[in-house]
Amino acid sequence: QVQVVESGGGLVQAGGSLRLSCAASGRTFSNYAMGWFRQATGKEREFVASVDWSDYTYYADSVKGRFTISRDNAKNTVYLQMNSLKADDTAVYYCAARIGGAAGVGGADYNYWGQGTQVTVSS
Repeated sequence: QVQVVESGGGLVQAGGSLRLSCAASGRTFSNYAMGWFRQATGKEREFVASVDWSDYTYYADSVKGRFTISRDNAKNTVYLQMNSLKADDTAVYYCAARIGGAAGVGGADYNYWGQGTQVTVSS
């Protein structure tokens, strides 16, 4: 069983920055594909960014150029650096892991999920 735990959320003004962290258990973290998703109040969960075992990254158009996903395999941790935050970025952010497969944009592609961390951007 893989455990996934997000941290780093909080309240920030529009234009500011936050860095989210996601720690995942497991001896083979380097082989996991990792993804970030978010869900705003009253809206469906949406894909944000992903990084696979080869460090290939992919971003939703809404965050491209502002967010950066990265991973530190030695720490079993993936990060989401969020810059130039907008009010529309307000959501609960979830980290997810897929074991033995490529990263995808659909939540069903992922096997394990964290409980989420709240990001609130004020304007």
